[in-house]
Amino acid sequence: MTVADAFVRVGGVPHHVVVEGGGPVCVLSAGLGMAWFDWDPVVPLLTPHRTVVRFDRPGHGLSGPAAVPPSAAGEACRIAALLDAVGLREPAVVAGHSIAGFHAEAFARLHPDRTAGLVLVDSSVEETARTPAAPAVRTVLARGIGAALTAVGAPAALGPAARRAAVRLSRTGGGDPAPYPLVRRCYGASRVTRGILLENAHYRAVAAELLALREDRPLPRGLPVAVLAAGADARWTGRQRALARLLGAARFEPVEQSGHLMTLDCPRTVARAILETGGP
Repeated sequence: MTVADAFVRVGGVPHHVVVEGGGPVCVLSAGLGMAWFDWDPVVPLLTPHRTVVRFDRPGHGLSGPAAVPPSAAGEACRIAALLDAVGLREPAVVAGHSIAGFHAEAFARLHPDRTAGLVLVDSSVEETARTPAAPAVRTVLARGIGAALTAVGAPAALGPAARRAAVRLSRTGGGDPAPYPLVRRCYGASRVTRGILLENAHYRAVAAELLALREDRPLPRGLPVAVLAAGADARWTGRQRALARLLGAARFEPVEQSGHLMTLDCPRTVARAILETGGP
């Protein structure tokens, strides 16, 4: 197994990328505020069979600060550019958790020739999102709040604890398995606080953009799609089931024993879905 932990520059921003394993390619993208290491329990189950690519979006993990606000098309292009940067141009199975489900679906719609399969892991769902007014104002506010929090030392003082609490609340059991020095290195940094605020500020705009893409850019015919839904809440499971129908998913799997962080609670379920979606 080969492992490459590197930084590549895309759009002027250094991106942290980890490539390991061998075989057909799969890309793993984490949810809002999460990092590459939140896929750690899943990766060893994939690397005997797949070349696994993980990365941190700008303002997340170890990547540099975001230069521009996020967009669905921008995130899809980011995935394509990162694959190019590490020399992987064959079609890939793209897996997105939470908000990264938007990005993975956008990639499949905008880069159909590079998509071997789509796996949505308790993906965000917004059926009627509209683009909010004054997106530039939202950017300014998010950056202003980030600057104010940085000025009073909030990221260093509260960031790691906030991360630990968020993970604990998003699981059915157990705490945060990530080593504390790594959590402190990432979540004690102001760039991560700023990145989370910026991505959250444009959440609905990205959702609305994806809805528009669904009208104009159909998924490739016959594309393997899997949708995994966490928890036992009937309303949430129903929305995820509706998403699966919309996308023509051959596989819809409710995972009642898992919290939202399914990559930590049920890594075998996630890995199995990825392995069974596209590729031999």
